[in-house]
Amino acid sequence: MTTIRSSLIALAALAAMTTSASAQGQPDFSKVEIKTTRISGNFYTLEGQGGVIGVLAGPDGVLMVDSQFAPLTNKIVAAVRQITDRPIRFLVNTHVHPDHTGGNENLGKMGVTIFAREELRSRLAHPAAPPNGNAPPAAPAAALPLVTYTGRVTFHMNGEEVQLIPIPRAHTDGDTLVRFPASDIIMTGDFYRSVQFPNIDRTNGGSLNGMLDGLAFIIGQSGPNTKIIPGHGPIVDRSAVAAHRDMLLAIRDRVARMVEQGMTQEQVLAAKPASDYDSKVQQPGTTGDRFIGQLYAELKTAK
Repeated sequence: MTTIRSSLIALAALAAMTTSASAQGQPDFSKVEIKTTRISGNFYTLEGQGGVIGVLAGPDGVLMVDSQFAPLTNKIVAAVRQITDRPIRFLVNTHVHPDHTGGNENLGKMGVTIFAREELRSRLAHPAAPPNGNAPPAAPAAALPLVTYTGRVTFHMNGEEVQLIPIPRAHTDGDTLVRFPASDIIMTGDFYRSVQFPNIDRTNGGSLNGMLDGLAFIIGQSGPNTKIIPGHGPIVDRSAVAAHRDMLLAIRDRVARMVEQGMTQEQVLAAKPASDYDSKVQQPGTTGDRFIGQLYAELKTAK
Protein backbone atom coordinates (compact mmCIF):
# COMPACT_ATOMS: atom_id res chain seq x y z
CA MET A 1 0.00 0.00 0.00
CA THR A 2 2.92 2.37 0.69
CA THR A 3 4.11 1.97 -2.89
CA ILE A 4 0.64 2.69 -4.24
CA ARG A 5 0.26 5.80 -2.06
CA SER A 6 3.65 7.07 -3.20
CA SER A 7 2.65 6.51 -6.80
CA LEU A 8 -0.58 8.41 -6.28
CA ILE A 9 1.30 11.37 -4.82
CA ALA A 10 3.69 11.37 -7.75
CA LEU A 11 0.84 11.16 -10.22
CA ALA A 12 -0.90 14.14 -8.63
CA ALA A 13 1.52 16.31 -10.57
CA LEU A 14 -0.33 15.22 -13.70
CA ALA A 15 -3.14 17.59 -12.79
CA ALA A 16 -0.95 20.45 -13.95
CA MET A 17 -1.09 19.02 -17.45
CA THR A 18 -4.84 19.53 -17.60
CA THR A 19 -4.80 23.30 -17.95
CA SER A 20 -2.26 23.12 -20.76
CA ALA A 21 -4.27 20.47 -22.60
CA SER A 22 -7.45 22.50 -22.28
CA ALA A 23 -5.70 25.59 -23.63
CA GLN A 24 -4.78 23.65 -26.75
CA GLY A 25 -8.37 22.64 -27.43
CA GLN A 26 -8.07 19.21 -25.85
CA PRO A 27 -10.50 17.91 -23.21
CA ASP A 28 -10.39 19.57 -19.80
CA PHE A 29 -9.36 16.46 -17.86
CA SER A 30 -9.76 18.25 -14.53
CA LYS A 31 -13.53 18.01 -14.99
CA VAL A 32 -13.57 14.31 -15.86
CA GLU A 33 -15.01 11.98 -13.25
CA ILE A 34 -14.43 8.25 -13.30
CA LYS A 35 -17.58 6.14 -13.17
CA THR A 36 -17.14 2.65 -11.69
CA THR A 37 -19.66 -0.07 -12.54
CA ARG A 38 -19.64 -3.62 -11.22
CA ILE A 39 -20.51 -5.84 -14.16
CA SER A 40 -20.15 -9.35 -12.74
CA GLY A 41 -18.48 -10.83 -9.67
CA ASN A 42 -15.04 -9.23 -9.43
CA PHE A 43 -15.13 -7.56 -12.86
CA TYR A 44 -15.72 -3.80 -13.19
CA THR A 45 -15.67 -1.10 -15.84
CA LEU A 46 -14.27 2.41 -15.45
CA GLU A 47 -15.57 5.18 -17.68
CA GLY A 48 -13.99 8.61 -17.89
CA GLN A 49 -12.69 10.24 -21.07
CA GLY A 50 -11.78 7.79 -23.80
CA GLY A 51 -12.14 4.05 -24.13
CA VAL A 52 -13.90 1.91 -21.55
CA ILE A 53 -11.48 0.34 -19.03
CA GLY A 54 -11.96 -3.18 -17.69
CA VAL A 55 -10.80 -4.16 -14.20
CA LEU A 56 -10.51 -7.73 -12.95
CA ALA A 57 -9.80 -7.52 -9.21
CA GLY A 58 -9.01 -10.12 -6.57
CA PRO A 59 -6.37 -11.64 -4.30
CA ASP A 60 -3.93 -12.10 -7.20
CA GLY A 61 -3.99 -8.38 -7.93
CA VAL A 62 -5.57 -6.31 -10.70
CA LEU A 63 -5.62 -6.88 -14.44
CA MET A 64 -6.67 -3.76 -16.36
CA VAL A 65 -7.79 -3.48 -19.97
CA ASP A 66 -6.74 -0.13 -21.51
CA SER A 67 -5.56 3.02 -19.76
CA GLN A 68 -7.34 6.08 -21.26
CA PHE A 69 -5.43 9.41 -21.36
CA ALA A 70 -2.31 10.19 -19.33
CA PRO A 71 -3.77 13.08 -17.27
CA LEU A 72 -6.45 10.71 -15.92
CA THR A 73 -4.10 8.10 -14.47
CA ASN A 74 -4.27 9.38 -10.90
CA LYS A 75 -8.08 9.39 -11.02
CA ILE A 76 -8.15 5.91 -12.55
CA VAL A 77 -5.76 4.51 -9.94
CA ALA A 78 -7.87 6.11 -7.19
CA ALA A 79 -10.98 4.44 -8.65
CA VAL A 80 -9.22 1.07 -8.64
CA ARG A 81 -8.24 1.65 -5.00
CA GLN A 82 -11.95 1.97 -4.18
CA ILE A 83 -12.44 -1.53 -5.60
CA THR A 84 -9.42 -3.27 -4.03
CA ASP A 85 -6.21 -2.60 -2.12
CA ARG A 86 -4.36 -5.17 -4.25
CA PRO A 87 -1.77 -3.81 -6.71
CA ILE A 88 -2.38 -3.23 -10.41
CA ARG A 89 -0.16 -5.95 -11.92
CA PHE A 90 -1.08 -6.19 -15.58
CA LEU A 91 -2.37 -3.86 -18.30
CA VAL A 92 -3.65 -5.07 -21.67
CA ASN A 93 -3.93 -2.63 -24.60
CA THR A 94 -6.71 -3.42 -27.07
CA HIS A 95 -5.26 -1.11 -29.76
CA VAL A 96 -2.85 1.78 -30.26
CA HIS A 97 -4.99 4.92 -30.01
CA PRO A 98 -4.12 7.33 -27.17
CA ASP A 99 -7.54 7.21 -25.53
CA HIS A 100 -6.70 3.55 -24.81
CA THR A 101 -2.92 3.71 -24.33
CA GLY A 102 -2.30 7.25 -23.03
CA GLY A 103 -1.84 6.13 -19.42
CA ASN A 104 0.72 3.45 -20.32
CA GLU A 105 3.78 5.46 -19.32
CA ASN A 106 2.39 6.38 -15.91
CA LEU A 107 1.32 2.83 -15.14
CA GLY A 108 4.54 1.38 -16.52
CA LYS A 109 6.52 3.60 -14.15
CA MET A 110 4.40 2.22 -11.30
CA GLY A 111 5.63 -1.27 -12.14
CA VAL A 112 2.59 -2.46 -14.10
CA THR A 113 3.47 -5.01 -16.80
CA ILE A 114 1.94 -4.01 -20.14
CA PHE A 115 0.79 -6.62 -22.67
CA ALA A 116 -0.13 -5.95 -26.31
CA ARG A 117 0.23 -7.17 -29.85
CA GLU A 118 3.67 -6.82 -31.43
CA GLU A 119 2.13 -4.55 -34.08
CA LEU A 120 0.80 -2.21 -31.40
CA ARG A 121 4.20 -1.89 -29.75
CA SER A 122 5.77 -1.11 -33.10
CA ARG A 123 3.23 1.62 -33.83
CA LEU A 124 3.77 3.24 -30.42
CA ALA A 125 7.50 3.23 -31.03
CA HIS A 126 7.20 4.31 -34.69
CA PRO A 127 3.92 6.23 -35.12
CA ALA A 128 2.42 6.51 -38.58
CA ALA A 129 1.79 9.92 -40.11
CA PRO A 130 -1.86 10.67 -40.92
CA PRO A 131 -2.69 11.40 -44.59
CA ASN A 132 -2.53 15.18 -44.09
CA GLY A 133 -0.16 15.69 -41.21
CA ASN A 134 3.04 14.80 -39.43
CA ALA A 135 3.65 11.66 -37.41
CA PRO A 136 3.21 12.15 -33.66
CA PRO A 137 6.26 11.67 -31.43
CA ALA A 138 7.29 8.17 -30.46
CA ALA A 139 6.02 6.88 -27.13
CA PRO A 140 8.57 6.87 -24.29
CA ALA A 141 10.13 3.56 -23.30
CA ALA A 142 7.96 3.18 -20.18
CA ALA A 143 4.82 3.33 -22.33
CA LEU A 144 5.82 0.45 -24.55
CA PRO A 145 4.38 -3.01 -23.85
CA LEU A 146 6.89 -5.18 -22.01
CA VAL A 147 5.29 -8.40 -23.28
CA THR A 148 4.09 -8.79 -26.87
CA TYR A 149 2.40 -11.67 -28.65
CA THR A 150 1.26 -12.83 -32.06
CA GLY A 151 -1.04 -15.67 -30.94
CA ARG A 152 -3.44 -16.09 -28.05
CA VAL A 153 -2.39 -15.42 -24.46
CA THR A 154 -4.19 -16.74 -21.38
CA PHE A 155 -4.03 -15.35 -17.84
CA HIS A 156 -5.13 -17.41 -14.85
CA MET A 157 -5.84 -15.08 -11.95
CA ASN A 158 -8.51 -14.23 -9.41
CA GLY A 159 -10.40 -17.41 -10.21
CA GLU A 160 -10.78 -16.37 -13.86
CA GLU A 161 -9.33 -17.38 -17.18
CA VAL A 162 -8.62 -14.27 -19.24
CA GLN A 163 -8.06 -14.79 -22.97
CA LEU A 164 -6.24 -12.27 -25.15
CA ILE A 165 -7.27 -12.99 -28.73
CA PRO A 166 -5.61 -11.14 -31.64
CA ILE A 167 -8.03 -9.77 -34.24
CA PRO A 168 -5.98 -9.23 -37.42
CA ARG A 169 -6.21 -5.92 -39.30
CA ALA A 170 -9.62 -4.74 -38.12
CA HIS A 171 -9.88 -1.26 -36.54
CA THR A 172 -6.06 -1.28 -36.61
CA ASP A 173 -3.45 -3.97 -37.23
CA GLY A 174 -2.86 -4.41 -33.48
CA ASP A 175 -6.35 -5.17 -32.12
CA THR A 176 -6.94 -7.59 -29.25
CA LEU A 177 -10.28 -8.97 -28.06
CA VAL A 178 -10.27 -9.76 -24.32
CA ARG A 179 -12.58 -12.56 -23.19
CA PHE A 180 -13.57 -13.56 -19.67
CA PRO A 181 -15.35 -16.91 -20.19
CA ALA A 182 -16.37 -17.54 -16.57
CA SER A 183 -18.03 -14.14 -16.36
CA ASP A 184 -19.35 -14.40 -19.96
CA ILE A 185 -17.83 -11.03 -20.84
CA ILE A 186 -16.09 -9.87 -24.01
CA MET A 187 -14.19 -6.59 -24.37
CA THR A 188 -13.76 -5.61 -28.00
CA GLY A 189 -11.72 -2.44 -28.09
CA ASP A 190 -12.68 -0.19 -30.99
CA PHE A 191 -13.21 -2.70 -33.78
CA TYR A 192 -16.72 -2.76 -32.36
CA ARG A 193 -18.31 0.38 -30.92
CA SER A 194 -21.98 0.61 -29.95
CA VAL A 195 -21.98 4.33 -30.82
CA GLN A 196 -21.18 6.03 -34.13
CA PHE A 197 -20.40 4.38 -37.46
CA PRO A 198 -17.45 1.98 -37.76
CA ASN A 199 -13.95 3.42 -37.97
CA ILE A 200 -11.44 1.57 -40.14
CA ASP A 201 -8.12 3.23 -39.31
CA ARG A 202 -6.26 2.50 -42.54
CA THR A 203 -3.30 4.65 -41.45
CA ASN A 204 -2.71 2.20 -38.60
CA GLY A 205 -3.29 -0.95 -40.62
CA GLY A 206 -7.05 -1.40 -40.28
CA SER A 207 -9.08 -3.11 -43.00
CA LEU A 208 -12.67 -3.73 -44.02
CA ASN A 209 -12.37 -7.51 -44.22
CA GLY A 210 -10.54 -7.68 -40.90
CA MET A 211 -13.31 -5.71 -39.23
CA LEU A 212 -15.97 -8.00 -40.72
CA ASP A 213 -14.02 -11.06 -39.55
CA GLY A 214 -13.68 -9.56 -36.07
CA LEU A 215 -17.40 -8.88 -35.80
CA ALA A 216 -18.16 -12.43 -36.95
CA PHE A 217 -15.77 -13.74 -34.30
CA ILE A 218 -17.58 -11.81 -31.55
CA ILE A 219 -20.91 -13.22 -32.66
CA GLY A 220 -19.51 -16.76 -32.79
CA GLN A 221 -17.99 -16.48 -29.30
CA SER A 222 -21.13 -15.02 -27.72
CA GLY A 223 -24.09 -16.72 -26.15
CA PRO A 224 -27.52 -15.18 -25.53
CA ASN A 225 -26.39 -13.72 -22.18
CA THR A 226 -22.87 -12.61 -23.10
CA LYS A 227 -22.09 -9.04 -22.07
CA ILE A 228 -20.20 -7.40 -24.93
CA ILE A 229 -18.30 -4.31 -23.79
CA PRO A 230 -17.33 -2.11 -26.73
CA GLY A 231 -14.46 0.33 -26.83
CA HIS A 232 -17.04 3.11 -26.64
CA GLY A 233 -20.73 3.05 -25.88
CA PRO A 234 -23.19 0.97 -23.85
CA ILE A 235 -22.80 -2.75 -23.17
CA VAL A 236 -24.74 -4.85 -25.70
CA ASP A 237 -25.57 -8.45 -26.60
CA ARG A 238 -24.69 -10.40 -29.74
CA SER A 239 -27.84 -9.31 -31.58
CA ALA A 240 -26.58 -5.72 -31.52
CA VAL A 241 -23.22 -6.80 -32.93
CA ALA A 242 -24.98 -8.81 -35.63
CA ALA A 243 -27.06 -5.76 -36.58
CA HIS A 244 -23.89 -3.66 -36.70
CA ARG A 245 -22.22 -6.20 -38.99
CA ASP A 246 -25.27 -6.32 -41.26
CA MET A 247 -25.22 -2.52 -41.51
CA LEU A 248 -21.55 -2.58 -42.46
CA LEU A 249 -22.21 -5.19 -45.15
CA ALA A 250 -25.17 -3.26 -46.58
CA ILE A 251 -23.25 0.02 -46.80
CA ARG A 252 -20.21 -1.78 -48.22
CA ASP A 253 -22.31 -3.25 -51.02
CA ARG A 254 -23.81 0.15 -51.88
CA VAL A 255 -20.41 1.83 -52.01
CA ALA A 256 -18.97 -1.07 -54.02
CA ARG A 257 -21.66 -0.62 -56.70
CA MET A 258 -20.87 3.10 -56.89
CA VAL A 259 -17.16 2.37 -57.25
CA GLU A 260 -17.96 -0.06 -60.08
CA GLN A 261 -19.94 2.71 -61.78
CA GLY A 262 -16.83 4.91 -61.72
CA MET A 263 -18.14 7.46 -59.23
CA THR A 264 -15.63 9.69 -57.45
CA GLN A 265 -15.38 9.80 -53.66
CA GLU A 266 -17.09 13.19 -53.66
CA GLN A 267 -19.97 11.77 -55.69
CA VAL A 268 -20.30 8.78 -53.38
CA LEU A 269 -20.36 11.03 -50.31
CA ALA A 270 -22.98 13.25 -51.96
CA ALA A 271 -25.15 10.18 -52.60
CA LYS A 272 -25.24 9.52 -48.82
CA PRO A 273 -25.32 5.70 -48.97
CA ALA A 274 -25.50 5.44 -45.16
CA SER A 275 -28.18 8.06 -44.51
CA ASP A 276 -30.95 5.56 -43.73
CA TYR A 277 -28.85 4.31 -40.79
CA ASP A 278 -28.39 7.75 -39.21
CA SER A 279 -31.47 7.27 -37.04
CA LYS A 280 -30.36 3.79 -35.99
CA VAL A 281 -26.82 4.71 -34.94
CA GLN A 282 -26.18 6.41 -31.62
CA GLN A 283 -24.25 9.67 -31.94
CA PRO A 284 -23.69 9.41 -35.71
CA GLY A 285 -22.28 12.94 -36.07
CA THR A 286 -19.91 13.09 -39.05
CA THR A 287 -18.70 9.50 -38.58
CA GLY A 288 -20.92 8.30 -41.44
CA ASP A 289 -18.97 10.37 -43.97
CA ARG A 290 -15.69 9.22 -42.42
CA PHE A 291 -16.76 5.60 -42.78
CA ILE A 292 -17.89 6.10 -46.39
CA GLY A 293 -14.52 7.66 -47.20
CA GLN A 294 -12.71 4.70 -45.64
CA LEU A 295 -14.84 2.20 -47.56
CA TYR A 296 -14.31 4.07 -50.81
CA ALA A 297 -10.53 4.20 -50.37
CA GLU A 298 -10.33 0.47 -49.65
CA LEU A 299 -12.75 -0.65 -52.36
CA LYS A 300 -11.18 1.65 -54.95
CA THR A 301 -7.73 0.26 -54.15
CA ALA A 302 -9.02 -3.32 -54.42
CA LYS A 303 -10.72 -2.72 -57.76
